[in-house]
Amino acid sequence: QVQLVESGGGLVQPGGTLRLSCAASGGTFSTYTMRWFRQAPGKPRSLVATINSSGATYYVESVKGRFTISRDNAKNTVDLEMNALKPEDTAVYYCNALSRVSGYWGQGTQVTVSS
Repeated sequence: QVQLVESGGGLVQPGGTLRLSCAASGGTFSTYTMRWFRQAPGKPRSLVATINSSGATYYVESVKGRFTISRDNAKNTVDLEMNALKPEDTAVYYCNALSRVSGYWGQGTQVTVSS
């Protein structure tokens, strides 16, 4: 069983920066594709960024050039650096670990972008 714990959320002004972190325990972290999702009030959960076991990354169009996903297999962590934040980035952000047979979710961390 894989446990994921997110941290780093909070309140930030438009144009600001936040760095989210997700710490994993259990399983074989280095083999997982790690993903960040977000869910705004009244909207479905949606993919933000992914990083696979080889380090290849993918970003949805709305965050390209502003967000950076990275992983540290020695520490079993995956981070999401978020720059130039906009009010529309406000959401609960979730970490997800995807193996060949299952997916695991963290509890989420709130990000609020507001002046």
